[in-house]
Amino acid sequence: MARKNLIGVSDNHVAEGEDDRPLAGRPIVGLSPGQRPSSPIGGITRSLSNITQKVERAQELERQLAEGLAIIELDPALVDASFVADRLGVAAEAEQSLLQQIRDHGQQVPILVRPHPSEDGRYQVAYGHRRLTAMRELGSKVRAVVRDLSDEQLVISQGQENNARTDLSFIERSLFAARLEDREFSRDVIMSSLGVDKAALSKMIAIVRRLPVDLIEAIGAAPSIGRRRWTELADLVANDDKRTEAHGYARRSDFLVRESDQRFETLFAFLSTVKVRSQAVAWVAPDDTRPVRIRETNSETTLSFNKKAAPGFADFVRQRLKSLYLEYQEETGD
Repeated sequence: MARKNLIGVSDNHVAEGEDDRPLAGRPIVGLSPGQRPSSPIGGITRSLSNITQKVERAQELERQLAEGLAIIELDPALVDASFVADRLGVAAEAEQSLLQQIRDHGQQVPILVRPHPSEDGRYQVAYGHRRLTAMRELGSKVRAVVRDLSDEQLVISQGQENNARTDLSFIERSLFAARLEDREFSRDVIMSSLGVDKAALSKMIAIVRRLPVDLIEAIGAAPSIGRRRWTELADLVANDDKRTEAHGYARRSDFLVRESDQRFETLFAFLSTVKVRSQAVAWVAPDDTRPVRIRETNSETTLSFNKKAAPGFADFVRQRLKSLYLEYQEETGD
């Protein structure tokens, strides 16, 4: 009985004039083997050599893919956005500019993706969302580096790329930081992602905590507006009346059609003219007494101590103001 042809090499000579047909190989390599041998012994030797080279090259390419050193092409339909948004929209003019640039010159810089953590056959972007959107609109495959990334590695890569390209505005970076904290990432991971120190990060997150997120999203990225102006806006909307007015103003059609920086400026100007009522609320102590009344305006908070309800309590608080303020600085990083 004839022995089985284990390596797929024919014992018959190739007829003169026949086309050379490639041997079966790993599709990831995409190598074309040399011509078929004209003798069984030579064919075995050369085929073994080709197989060995293909395996070695496939292993090397797979190693590069695992280490994020190789660039491959992916169907944009298989690529999902990061699980943490870092943008508040992109201006239509900027989107069209990037689209035209890629149409004219091709995608010069690959995006970074990881295998999707919960859906087989899909991927998740670390950075390159705008390039992905452009390639999807052009109907072309997107050039990507695939790397195995943990959640922490993904958000660090996402933040550092945008930070290096100075691509995000102050409020986008601050909102990104707050969203990472909401997902219980450590402050160390968030600081590494954004390239900021503890004090700066505390201030960024504190501003977002003082502003309604839907109001931030209504304003948008506001690329020209820095920390000081956003802090001033947070001071304005600290008052309940002004916060209500701000939400109403942000829904107006003449507000929505403006550019993001203009939306911030017009809202700020509007709130600066809004007159609010002074609010005084009694603080209820654990023993059900009301020793303090708290009065809020848009510029200050006033505490009024009831000497009959709690004699000496005002002096007690006054003597501890320094320690309370130091505790406040430690908490907020100021």
